Amino acid sequence: MELSRVDAIIERNGSRGASLLAILQDVQDEANYLPREALEHVSKRLELPLARVYAMATFFQAFHLEPRGKYVCTVCMGTACHVRGAARLVEQLERDLEVKSGGTTKDLQFTVEEVNCVGACALGPLVIINGEYHGTMTADRLTKTVEGLKKAEGGTR
Repeated sequence: MELSRVDAIIERNGSRGASLLAILQDVQDEANYLPREALEHVSKRLELPLARVYAMATFFQAFHLEPRGKYVCTVCMGTACHVRGAARLVEQLERDLEVKSGGTTKDLQFTVEEVNCVGACALGPLVIINGEYHGTMTADRLTKTVEGLKKAEGGTR
C-alpha cells in the first residue's frame, strides 16, 4: 500500500490518537489487511508508540495482519450449521481452492475462514462470501459458486 494513501486516510480522519481505530479501519478497507509499513507510518504520523498501534490492530478480530483474498469465504460453524454439515463445506472449499481454512490462495483471490456463529441458524449451513449470505448451502452449490467467482475473474485454477 502506498504511504500517500495512508496519509490521505490520516488527513481525512485527523492525526490524533483518538482517530486510530477509524484510521486502521480505513487502511484495512483499502488494502484488505493492515500492512506492517502502513502501521509503522500511522505510528509515526500520530506520534504513538508502535506497540499501541499493534495492540489495537491485534485486539479486534476484524483486523488482519496478513493479506486476504479478494473473496473472503466464511463458513459458520455454530451448532445449527455444524450439525447440518458445515465441516463438509470447509473441506469442499479447501479442496476447490487448494488452501487450508484460515489461509489465502497464492493469487490472493480467496480466503477461507471459519467463525463460531453468525446468528442466522435458520439458514444453516451458511457460507458468507464478502458479506453476502448463502444459506442452506451444499457442497455442490458451493463448488458452483466458487467456480462462478473464478470465471468472473477471467480464469480458472
